[in-house]
Amino acid sequence: MINNLNYYNVFYTVAKTGSISRAANQLYISQPAVSKAISNLEESIGIALFVRNSRGVALTEEGTILYDYIERALDNIVKGEESLKKYNELGIGHIRIGVSTSLCKHILLDYLKPFIKDNPNIKVSIDCHSTKNTIRLLKNEEIDIGLICETELPKNITYSHVRSIHDIFVANSDYIDNFPYRETEAGLEAGEETADTQPEAASYPIFSGSIIGNLIPLMNVPQSVSDSEVLTEDHIRDIFRHSTLMMLEEANVTRTHVDNYLNEHSFHCNQLLEINNMDLLLDFAAIGMGIASVVREFSESYLKDGRIVEIPLPTPIPKRSVGFAYLQNRHQSKALCTFLDYCNIS
Repeated sequence: MINNLNYYNVFYTVAKTGSISRAANQLYISQPAVSKAISNLEESIGIALFVRNSRGVALTEEGTILYDYIERALDNIVKGEESLKKYNELGIGHIRIGVSTSLCKHILLDYLKPFIKDNPNIKVSIDCHSTKNTIRLLKNEEIDIGLICETELPKNITYSHVRSIHDIFVANSDYIDNFPYRETEAGLEAGEETADTQPEAASYPIFSGSIIGNLIPLMNVPQSVSDSEVLTEDHIRDIFRHSTLMMLEEANVTRTHVDNYLNEHSFHCNQLLEINNMDLLLDFAAIGMGIASVVREFSESYLKDGRIVEIPLPTPIPKRSVGFAYLQNRHQSKALCTFLDYCNIS
């Protein structure tokens, strides 16, 4: 069939013009060459395609059937060429992006909203997965680019930093105010048992919402708060030992990062509640379910309106990097190149 492609073009032109001479003029070849091409095609498929008449040539019944298919095929080729032309002129394309729900909501949307507005002809598909699954999809070329938390990557994947994020612990102020074993400067609060009956009582200051509120936001401790009100690692250990700690599920990159911090500082919780969504962690913390491990940059609205407060750590959890990852040696589509340029990704 491949060898007959040129013959099919000659056949289509002869059938459309109804004349070998007119087809020869249109194709810029000689009449004998047209006749030879038709003869070779008929011999190849074993069927007569034309009959001669007084006005030139006419299609046989079999030739008419073939003509209908050839006409549709050539029409599709023309449409394909037109689509490619529009693709180049209008920037039409498709980008598949892998990203976690939290990174999509709090970081990717800031890039997508103006990009889609400026590039309306580029289709964008979002696959929401954890960072590890996004990397797997990228390796399998099932997505074009991923927004991930920095982690160990295969050699053929390029990583480009976008911004830093900070993991923190938060809780509802009521949860802190009702925290067991609190000790004030004047001694145990009314209604609590004495130190003799509670030998393991913690010795950190009272955690009122106002004190924590002063210690937050963003760990900027005002001068009006004394050094004695800043929590020590012993205070934090007591908090976790008597609290419900809410975290993302194991094997998550964020969870691994926070677990490493907890183990390094010997912080152990009384009870662990695993949740697979950071927005739910924030909601659970806001209703007083316990202490949640969240990202400060993703929690700003909750912190600003006082639904949660940040627990000030004497040693902050190391910051992390979020960035775009893509295959280094893979051919990059024009749409992906446009997105990379738009986001200033090198």
